[in-house]
Amino acid sequence: MANILVIRLSAIGDVAMTIPVLYNAAKSNPKDSFTVLTQSFLIPIFINRPENVKLIGINTKGPEKSLKGLLRFGSALVQYDYDLVLDLHDVIRTKILCSLFRMKRTKVVVYKKDRRARALLTARKHKVFKPLEPVIKRYSDVFRKAGLSYTEDFTSLYPDKTSDLSFLGSAVAEKKGKWIGIAPFAKHQGKIYPVDQMEKVVEELSRKEDVTIFLFGGKGFEEAILSKWAYEYPEVISVVGKYRLDQELALISQLDLLICMDSANMHFASVVGTKVLSVWGATHPYAGFYGYHQHADNVIQLDLSCRPCSVFGEKPCFRGDMACLKQISPKVIIDKVEAILYS
Repeated sequence: MANILVIRLSAIGDVAMTIPVLYNAAKSNPKDSFTVLTQSFLIPIFINRPENVKLIGINTKGPEKSLKGLLRFGSALVQYDYDLVLDLHDVIRTKILCSLFRMKRTKVVVYKKDRRARALLTARKHKVFKPLEPVIKRYSDVFRKAGLSYTEDFTSLYPDKTSDLSFLGSAVAEKKGKWIGIAPFAKHQGKIYPVDQMEKVVEELSRKEDVTIFLFGGKGFEEAILSKWAYEYPEVISVVGKYRLDQELALISQLDLLICMDSANMHFASVVGTKVLSVWGATHPYAGFYGYHQHADNVIQLDLSCRPCSVFGEKPCFRGDMACLKQISPKVIIDKVEAILYS
């Protein structure tokens, strides 16, 4: 029996993408023990996990933010008797932690990002426009390289398709018709569909008699926008700040469709088996970050020679007009929703 440490600290969507791989590996190696090291606030998403999966939280915005704090945390971590360390992140923090384990002669296997291929895919000149290996495939290759068995059979965090929605209370009536989720924001501006255009999508869909719309987002500016939409349009409900992360996952699992950006919400929907309609701007599915088992036809994007200009959407638009997002009309999204749900 091996004691295995799996490290993925961030970002939210990337941690969510580890779930299918981790659960597949744990079930394929039932005699081994897997411990996941990730941000403490992300621990709730690892629900209905195999019995041989444990969790350790780290806070890189708090005590473990400084080098001193990280080394103190790492010094305690290496006291656990791990036989193998799998680094699914390969950033400075994880390199430091892995170096501590190597000093103990613990075997370490590291995820390969293929940064050169990403640079060529997003280059302004001499762009090499071809799909890269999916990130989830790269994650699974780490387990295989470590000599572990790996069989893919993960379908959802709710494999029986049932989840407890009692936390909704009287806020939501019993499900009737279609439930559509809309998560219109992302971490970086290059991935966000214009707010005024997305509002038109919400307005049009809210007119359908059989549709209830749930709005997902973060606090502050996002919460203010979504609260306004929920106030102005019928059968539109903002869930921002109302429920825990695991409860939001339960709700997403019961949606008929989630409309979102290239964001963490796309990956949340993917790991609970919910169909996604995703809108892409500066980024592109070719970079390997498309949702797990999502259908390739359910992507809305424009074929512009400048796309993708970024892997993560953080770079400013060199054209200055964000054509990749602004030129997508609300009607295109609405028509695609109707095709998915009503055809």
